Amino acid sequence: MEPEQVDSRFVVCLRNESFRVSLEPRKIYRAVPDKNAAAHGLIRVIDESGDDYLFPADYFAAIELPEALIQALAV
Repeated sequence: MEPEQVDSRFVVCLRNESFRVSLEPRKIYRAVPDKNAAAHGLIRVIDESGDDYLFPADYFAAIELPEALIQALAV
């Protein structure tokens, strides 16, 4: 599934080559819809600082979460 097809944009990191400081494998991240980035094989992800950065889309898998977990992560 391509990341831009997910409405409640959560992804899990699958790997972190070249981004070991920025990404943690198996961690859930919030993604920001960005069609331009997706057209280039990238995904915009919000890190712990609250800033968003572009990463290779194949480093992530889109996931669906229960509403209670979405609300808990939004805090």
